[in-house]
Amino acid sequence: MHPEHDPAPILALAGLVLLPFVLLGLFGEMPATRDHPSTSATAVTAPPLPDLPASSDDTIVVSELAAEDARARNAAVAFAAIGPGTARPFTIRGSETDRARARDCLALAGMAEAGGSDADQRAVMQVVLNRVRHPAFAKTVCGVVFEGSQRPTGCQFSFTCDGSLARRYSDAAWRLARKRADEMLGGAIHAPVGNSTHFHADYVYPWWSERLDKVAQVGPHLFFRWRGFWGSGTAMSARYAGGEPDPLRLRETALAVASANPLPTLLQSGESVRSITRDTIEREDRSTRQRSSPGAGVHFVLVAPGDSPQALVERARGLCSGEGYCRVQGWSDASAVPSGLPLTEDARRALRFSFVAAGAGGAEAVFLDCRLFPAPAIGTCLPARP
Repeated sequence: MHPEHDPAPILALAGLVLLPFVLLGLFGEMPATRDHPSTSATAVTAPPLPDLPASSDDTIVVSELAAEDARARNAAVAFAAIGPGTARPFTIRGSETDRARARDCLALAGMAEAGGSDADQRAVMQVVLNRVRHPAFAKTVCGVVFEGSQRPTGCQFSFTCDGSLARRYSDAAWRLARKRADEMLGGAIHAPVGNSTHFHADYVYPWWSERLDKVAQVGPHLFFRWRGFWGSGTAMSARYAGGEPDPLRLRETALAVASANPLPTLLQSGESVRSITRDTIEREDRSTRQRSSPGAGVHFVLVAPGDSPQALVERARGLCSGEGYCRVQGWSDASAVPSGLPLTEDARRALRFSFVAAGAGGAEAVFLDCRLFPAPAIGTCLPARP
């Protein structure tokens, strides 16, 4: 028989063609390839989202230990052995409008949350892009950055709801931040933070810190990822499809919400906007504006130009009832109230009222900004700052 008439090669070829279908019938669905991570993710049954900060719960740090105590507590927590994971490049797809809006939102988040440092800004930008691909958060860059700012409680990044949106940045700062944002949207990654979706400064210790894996530190910020499936790269399976909302409208809405829900001043509420204590970690209830002022510690308050200095001192004494070192510091602008200690130079410059309770360390001390409270009958004028 001639080779061209030999049926063996034809039968062998047919067997090779049919083999995958036979195996599929015996063993079920064929495994997805590594080139399609979103396809493989669909084969995994995701567990319920943990009761941790996500789209329905704010991640803002509103009350902490004293700065030195928080740093010590953070340092005592070891970095998780799992490490930060490997972030995948994020390449934006969409219109030129989508790219421009995403770039500006990413740049704004970098500046507002991390200052001017290159590494710090890129680390924050990486977290934003990780969230865009995570099912717990919004599916656009601007949506992630402004998430929750349309309601009085729940904003994910504090600068979108604490008045900081009114801050102005120099042209040079915008130029550098936009350049970094363009690079991140073009596929650059910041490897040290990997798959992190949360972060906070090392001088605070928020309620959720111990429930996540600490995986990296960049500058003063510590970075975290969820434990288990939700902290894996597989969980970050959402596809970016464009549709970026207008950041100017988001900003207007956020400012309007913040304006319609002003924080009460010390004389209106008798309570602190933020309390930093040595032995408590509290979570502020923004929905009811109820705050706990536990005595010893440092209390940040809001004051108004028409407030009576004597009444402010009486209120401050009430906050500092009990034993232990206690200080009350006040600002007239909600956006100037710092998130923690130590005070920045800007916070010191904007300070309007300072009270230190009498104790073992010395006598009671009262200082006021005499430009806001001219000729006060009590206390001493704060030194003028340029």
